[in-house]
Amino acid sequence: MRTVHCVKLDREAEGLAFAPWPGELGRRIYEHVSKEAWAGWLAHQTMLINEHRLNPLEKKTRDFLAGEMEKHFFGGGAAKPAGYVPPDA
Repeated sequence: MRTVHCVKLDREAEGLAFAPWPGELGRRIYEHVSKEAWAGWLAHQTMLINEHRLNPLEKKTRDFLAGEMEKHFFGGGAAKPAGYVPPDA
């Protein structure tokens, strides 16, 4: 098992098996983000796609998600969409 010091969890945790995003951002995520933190991002990303009604096939959507991913892991956190109300737990 590969471990990393996760920038999101601030502890050693199981690392990803491969870079989950192309380019430099994907390399940084692979080296510094755990599987657990990546799963948290995927849930956040799904919420962003749904709340903003984004189409992941469009380049502007992928660029937006890459920017949010950068903030989520390396820049103090990504914000929830304006007016977002979490579903009842």
